[in-house]
Amino acid sequence: MAGNDGFGVVLERETTPGGGTYEPIKSITSLSGPSIEREQIDVTAHDSPDQWEEFVFGIKRSGEVEIEVNYDPPEHDALLDDLGSSKPRGYRIVWPDDAATVWSFKAGLVGYEPAAPHDDKLEMTATFKVSGPPTFGTA
Repeated sequence: MAGNDGFGVVLERETTPGGGTYEPIKSITSLSGPSIEREQIDVTAHDSPDQWEEFVFGIKRSGEVEIEVNYDPPEHDALLDDLGSSKPRGYRIVWPDDAATVWSFKAGLVGYEPAAPHDDKLEMTATFKVSGPPTFGTA
């Protein structure tokens, strides 16, 4: 198979932090992340074999998840509770694949940007900073 259709991806938000019950965030038009990275520490020295650079690998960075939605203030402004909290909340991405892949993570809302162009729909971008290690698996 050459690829999968992205239609149907779901980002779910824990209704109560630590409660284990999730509800989907509605009207998502685009989702990206988490953008996982790992620090690269250059340990190249004058005696590195054949002048090849050498690395060790340090801290893992959990990155961010960003969504764009068709903005509905009564529906989406509940996310602002997360902006006011210093504790991360549970989220999970349910991928639209045959294996029912689910990525779970704790995150805090760090960006919330509604837009109201004069000639288009209301839209909003939300950015979540992942805290700690995400979990990758299937439902």
